[in-house]
Amino acid sequence: MTVLFISDLHLSPSHPEITACFLRFLKEDATKASALYVLGDLFESWIGDDDTTPLHTTVSNAFKTLSDTGVALYFIHGNRDFLVGKKFADASGMTILPQHSVIDLFGKPTLIMHGDTLCIQDQAYQRYRKKVHNPLIQWLFFRLPLSVRRRIGEKLRAGSAKSNQQKSYEIMDVDQDEVKRVMQECNVTQLVHGHTHRPAIHDISLGTDLAQRIVLGDWYTQGSVLVCTEQGCQLQTRQF
Repeated sequence: MTVLFISDLHLSPSHPEITACFLRFLKEDATKASALYVLGDLFESWIGDDDTTPLHTTVSNAFKTLSDTGVALYFIHGNRDFLVGKKFADASGMTILPQHSVIDLFGKPTLIMHGDTLCIQDQAYQRYRKKVHNPLIQWLFFRLPLSVRRRIGEKLRAGSAKSNQQKSYEIMDVDQDEVKRVMQECNVTQLVHGHTHRPAIHDISLGTDLAQRIVLGDWYTQGSVLVCTEQGCQLQTRQF
């Protein structure tokens, strides 16, 4: 039995090579798994389930085809696609999980998340995140015309890209003390997350316990997959 984890694909019409690799991964790899977890930033942006672009429809149909084979699909929102809703999830055969979820991964309680909440040194981003996750702001946003939401989304992405260029490597990474705090709070010794685009398996100490933090990679130049079996977890790549 195999469980797969992916994140940070940032699918968009401007990068068909990423979409092609992802669709091939669903057909060739995911069909052999018992479960697939998508830990956020599947899409470069998401302005509502009513934005039914050809890309969104293709991805949804591919997920549904996989789900119909019996593979369990789970999704956690990222900072780019935190507005993915029930309509898209239901059409795709996916279950949306809470931002911080603890799962049983071959007998080991494992915390899974996108990872942006761990980057607490980036205070400007955390303030922005708090605003856009406000239910009232989201309610108002969804009542804007689709064309207006698209312009807002484009403006926010441009602002984010400019802001990130001015931030240091350390600020945009996770805070180690916050990692330990959250893991201890959730009573786990294994954490899987994305967001930072820095794939690695880190050994850390939680008091007297030895723990692991597994970071998923992005799909900018190649596919990145965490493959877990009863024997352990391994970060793998998939070529475009």
